[in-house]
Amino acid sequence: MTPDGGGRVVLVETSALLPELLPFQAWDALATADVVLLRDPTTHPSAASLHLAGLDLAALDPTPLDRSDLLLTRPGAPDDRRLAKSLVAAARTHGRVVYLLEDDERGLAPALAGMVAEHDVEIELVFLAQLPRGTELLRAVGVMDRLRDPDDGCPWDLEQDHDSLARYLVEETYELLDAVAQADDAAIAEELGDVLLQVLFHARIAAERHAFGIDDVATTLVEKLVRRHPHVFGDADGVEDAADVQRNWDRLKAEEKGGGRGPLDGIPQGMPGLALLDALLRRVRRLGMLPEERDDLVAGLRATLDELAAADGRPDGAGTSPDALLARLLVQAAGLARLLDVEADAAARAGAARLRAAVEDAVASDAPDTAAVWPRALHG
Repeated sequence: MTPDGGGRVVLVETSALLPELLPFQAWDALATADVVLLRDPTTHPSAASLHLAGLDLAALDPTPLDRSDLLLTRPGAPDDRRLAKSLVAAARTHGRVVYLLEDDERGLAPALAGMVAEHDVEIELVFLAQLPRGTELLRAVGVMDRLRDPDDGCPWDLEQDHDSLARYLVEETYELLDAVAQADDAAIAEELGDVLLQVLFHARIAAERHAFGIDDVATTLVEKLVRRHPHVFGDADGVEDAADVQRNWDRLKAEEKGGGRGPLDGIPQGMPGLALLDALLRRVRRLGMLPEERDDLVAGLRATLDELAAADGRPDGAGTSPDALLARLLVQAAGLARLLDVEADAAARAGAARLRAAVEDAVASDAPDTAAVWPRALHG
């Protein structure tokens, strides 16, 4: 027992996600502790770091509760009270005791506060510094590692490779686009998580074949963002608006690729049709090759419509075939959308949503007006 019969308990908050992240107050407390206690030194997330720091760790021996400890007026759950009583006993025996809390021990401090006064023991709390944004990403990486564990991971996850996962990335991206179109924040957050899952999955598979890992993905991204934003992270001048930023981005990207690239390089041909048109036309407009007069584009659309009407659906070799005319019509419509700063693919999705709603309403009606479906789909 300590000379004055008292003692001091220092509770140090820790994080399983960042077990090495301890504030300097915690290290001060650990340096002056008579004993450092953990519920289980073999499993506590911070134990390895403490061992490396040369600290001796001991397990907290449980102390049985008596009848008075079980009174409902006592704060904390029974397990918290049991730990609190053990810490009081340790402090009265050793003096200055440091106990490292785990994530599921948030109720220990109130339980301890209800006991220290009657036992002449002081209590001190050392709170963890606020965790930085992005900390939960570490948990996501850990979950993916667990799913791909060759001994006890998930059988389905273990069977996947880059090729088998490709379709899921496309599907999840479209589900995210649906959530964005609906302006549903909860759905957007969920679908972003599904897209992130695909990133983690591909990075983990690559790490297993010693190609690259999730940190390489993040490092490459950070370096690219910093390099292509010299007006933010460097001392570049002459950037006044988004157009200047885009021009700088394109120039820097071309320099990184070593020059000699075509004007449309980097636009994947495998994109869906309207999205591909939109991406090409964005580049075409930046190259100054898209008509800037709306009337010119509208006149072209009218001429193509007239030619399509005259074709009457018969590809008889006289004139341009209907499918070629439709292709031209779509390019012209997408060009007009780009001139109006409208995403052609997004406009097509909005139109598809109106068509879906018109059809579903008509089918749900007791007396469906099928003739009204098409006008409503076109005009809302």
